[in-house]
Amino acid sequence: MVDHNHYCVCNLYTQPYLQPSLCLSPPPTVKQPPTIVKQSVKDYIVDPRDNIIIECEAKGNPVPTFSWRRNGKFFNIGKDPRVTMRKRSGTLEIGFRSGGRPEDYEGEYQCFANNEFGVALSNKILLRVSKAPLWPKEVLEPVVVTEGSPLVLLCNPPPGLPPPFTFWMNSGEVSMGLNGDLYFSNVLAKDAHTDYSCNARFLFTHTIQQKNPFTLKVQTSEVAESTPTFLSPSGSESSKMVLRDEQLLLECIAAGLPTPTIKWFKKGGDLPGRKVKFENFNKTLKIINVSEEDAGEYVCMANNQLGSIRHSIFVQVKAAPYWLDKPTNLVLAPDENGRLVCRANGNPKPNIQWLINGQPVDSSPPNLSRQVLGDTIIFRSVQMGSSAVYQCNASNQHGYLLANAFVSVLDMPPRMLGPKNQLIKVIENNRTFLDCPFFGSPLPEFKNGQGSGLDGGQYRAYINGTLEIKRARAEDEGTYTCVANSILGTAENQVRLEVKERTRIVRAPEHQSAIRGSTARFDCKVKSDPSLSVTVFISCLSADRPDPPMDLDLSDPAARSVRLTWIPGNDHRSPITRQCTHTIITEDRWEPGRWQDLSTYPGDLNSVILQLAPFVNYQFRVIAINSVGQSQPSRPSPRYKTSGAAPDAIPRGLRGWGSKNDNMEITWEPLLDLERNGPNLHYNVWWRLKDSGEEWSNVTTVGSKHVIHNTQTYVPYEIKIQARNEFGAGPESNVATGYSGEDKPTDAPTALRVSKVESTTATIHWKPVAPNSVQGEFKEYRLYYWRESSLVPGLVVSKEKKTKGFFSTVAEPSGILSDLVPYSKYKMFMVVANSRFESPPSNTVEFTTKEGVPDAPKFFRINRRGFDTLQLEWDKPLEPNGILVGYLLKYQTGELGQPQFKNLLPNETEFTLRLPDRSTRYKFFLSARTQEGAGEVFADESPHFTNEGYCDSLCSHSSLSSPPTLRMLCVSPAYIDQVDIATQGWFIGLMCAIALIILILLIVCFIKRSRGGKYPVRDKKDLPLDPVDQKDQDGSFDYHSDEDNKPLQGSQTSLDGNVKESDDSLVDYGEGGDGQFNEDGSFIGQYTVKKDKDETEGNESSEATSPVNAIYSLA
Repeated sequence: MVDHNHYCVCNLYTQPYLQPSLCLSPPPTVKQPPTIVKQSVKDYIVDPRDNIIIECEAKGNPVPTFSWRRNGKFFNIGKDPRVTMRKRSGTLEIGFRSGGRPEDYEGEYQCFANNEFGVALSNKILLRVSKAPLWPKEVLEPVVVTEGSPLVLLCNPPPGLPPPFTFWMNSGEVSMGLNGDLYFSNVLAKDAHTDYSCNARFLFTHTIQQKNPFTLKVQTSEVAESTPTFLSPSGSESSKMVLRDEQLLLECIAAGLPTPTIKWFKKGGDLPGRKVKFENFNKTLKIINVSEEDAGEYVCMANNQLGSIRHSIFVQVKAAPYWLDKPTNLVLAPDENGRLVCRANGNPKPNIQWLINGQPVDSSPPNLSRQVLGDTIIFRSVQMGSSAVYQCNASNQHGYLLANAFVSVLDMPPRMLGPKNQLIKVIENNRTFLDCPFFGSPLPEFKNGQGSGLDGGQYRAYINGTLEIKRARAEDEGTYTCVANSILGTAENQVRLEVKERTRIVRAPEHQSAIRGSTARFDCKVKSDPSLSVTVFISCLSADRPDPPMDLDLSDPAARSVRLTWIPGNDHRSPITRQCTHTIITEDRWEPGRWQDLSTYPGDLNSVILQLAPFVNYQFRVIAINSVGQSQPSRPSPRYKTSGAAPDAIPRGLRGWGSKNDNMEITWEPLLDLERNGPNLHYNVWWRLKDSGEEWSNVTTVGSKHVIHNTQTYVPYEIKIQARNEFGAGPESNVATGYSGEDKPTDAPTALRVSKVESTTATIHWKPVAPNSVQGEFKEYRLYYWRESSLVPGLVVSKEKKTKGFFSTVAEPSGILSDLVPYSKYKMFMVVANSRFESPPSNTVEFTTKEGVPDAPKFFRINRRGFDTLQLEWDKPLEPNGILVGYLLKYQTGELGQPQFKNLLPNETEFTLRLPDRSTRYKFFLSARTQEGAGEVFADESPHFTNEGYCDSLCSHSSLSSPPTLRMLCVSPAYIDQVDIATQGWFIGLMCAIALIILILLIVCFIKRSRGGKYPVRDKKDLPLDPVDQKDQDGSFDYHSDEDNKPLQGSQTSLDGNVKESDDSLVDYGEGGDGQFNEDGSFIGQYTVKKDKDETEGNESSEATSPVNAIYSLA
């Protein structure tokens, strides 16, 4: 019996309710004044290399026509061949293929869209051509300044349009002001350069103009510290005006030694924390999206250890006009009333001017139905024919606003555009909308069954006529009437609302475990609205993977976090146990487009706070996991970009080292992309001599290296680093120690000597150098030694130098030199080494090693010379390691045989051994001897008497000083007794018989050849003669006989070169024209002699039967 778990679900299906959509488009037959829908920007700067396009698009019924004014005068487009207007549009295109200058078309343009109901105006478009003028030529004298003094290098870029972006090359550790000038708070000796050049980058033309470089000469002297003074701005106070919603930039650059630090304050209040940013080491204060409350007195304070100074900047916030209530189009019926409202604000207060069809209202014909009251026009009892387009112009000294709003008087009653008597069904306690799409004036309103208007409480009426019921109840059910009344008539439409009781499950099926084959009962009780058709059925389904979560939403944004909320998908009868959030970085940087796991949460959560990195554009998705598996990922969330922040991370791998003897390179690992936390990442680097107590020197750089020049040799520095971006500075690193560059050690080790010399080792001694003479990090005492010669007469050795290092800081250092070759003469000297250089060499010392045991013989071979003789051969060792006194040969039978020894003289290199039995096998052990004893043994074994291979043991040396390598070369020839068979009688008789048989076969072949004529295949009978060997395309030879490709001597050749076909061929001997072959390629047909005249004719040739010709045919 097996229990099976089933999840049974009670499913309810009810008739859905319809939510209508809203459609407010006017009927296509309705006349309408023109409306501007697209136009170029007010301040329009164009590239002189492109054609000029000034946009103006409008709609209306009838379709509007267009005209232009240039500099306040009518612009006759037809008279200028370079200017064209697009069809059904007012857009101008000015081309210069046939010549002309774009500058000739600069000016103020305004577009007019006109039909019979009015004239709409575009903004006044100021067209200007971008300019990138060259820098004026000038000769700049070298700038000479005393070390420690302040300095300003002027940029004065050429006035381009738009203004260029300026920057300096080789600006180093100094600051560039907002005006482009380069400021030195205090000039240092290292600031002396010849290439301080200011550059102007023009955005439209993508060009860079460079000013002639300044040459800065620094006169070094004793530098005196000074109190702060301001280089910019000058004096104790200044003023600044900025427009609303623009960016405020305040700057304070101070001189002094040490370099002053800058702090900012606002009198009477705090700096706006969310909008304020500090740049250029606090020298620049930036406030984005300036508002009126940002006006006031800002104070910058510069201070160093000698004092402080302040400067006050009074900020005024002005404002170009901005809309409070922008006029909108008005549709009226005859004798109706209405109004146009145009409210704008600014600083100073803007002036409001009304125009009608592009002309001032004051100069237009009087209209009793129209009254202008400042920013409002009131219409009373309007009449047909008074349709027009009104313009409101709000202007002050900082700019203007222009808005078009038409007044259309239509002699048509209001029209309902939606379906009649619509039925809307809604579940109780839900929000619903009753739409009333219409066209006309005034706005319609909804009334209940009693005729009362509906607005307020749980009802909300929208300006488009839609009525919202915030929470539908049973008493809200009924008929609602949308009514639009005008003088010309009334239009209404009815909407019936039915509020249905929510369908709910009163008792759901319970989880059951049942035995296979038994009956299970599941109860499902529901309650629903009686008017709804409810279908109930129970489905028993197995568990499955969950559906993906839905409707991801982001809320509660913070600098480094955001709340992610989602709706869980169907768990398919298996509860969700875990939910994983994924994130993707959508910027075109930092691993874009790759989803990454972010975090995992319990399955009962659907809202979590995600911890994020600053200044990154994110998207998220969620995956649900149950006992079956994981769902598909959800749809991605909306994009979310975290705000920037100062870096949190400290650059890793901070290191100071010298690449030259007078510098120090400070290097570090750049921050990872996700550690930057904002744009414009750079690094603040500080350094000073260790334990000197002097002030820190610093530099700001965007790279990962800074080089300090003109340092002393190998002195310690304290260094530290800090990352910084546009949002501020990160934490400083711990102070690390770096060293400037090393130089060659000045002193050499002295008194180098040896003691206790053995055959392969020697003890060395020396006197150390002074630590300061190393001029760097002490690495080792490095011994150079080489084998000068061998004491063995006639032995040639390698004089390759070898090294060995000794790290010792004791007063009387010593060390052991090993791996020497015995019985040799050596030389050596010693140097002291730092990380880059070696000192001069010490005195050279010569010594000889004692005699040692020799290496193995160079080779050892065993050969059979007869049935009972073994011949042993060898050669002297490559490294005898002394004077050879002989060889010791040991041999024995098998593993357990009695060993026998043989002492051989040093000049002997072979030995003959008589075998008592040809089947006896011996093991041989051979070693060379010096006075110190026997050396390395060479072992081998004798082969069997017959058909036994032997292994030739070869001892080879890869080098004269390396240990020998034993190689076993094994071959398997069949052994034959060493007897000269050439003198044996049986061998001579056998050779004579073979020669006789070959002679007989040759004679038979000659006879056959002379009788048969030729045997070429008929298909090749006409091939031309080719005396050259045939070669395949791949270069290999075709080993066919030449006889196969030319006629035999028995064939006649005609005078014209054609070959006469022989009557005798292989075909003649077969039973038919087709030759047959077996599977192995042998010919099947029997060679039969024809009895007809063909055979006779084929044999009539006396030339074919000639013995001489038969011999020639074999040639």
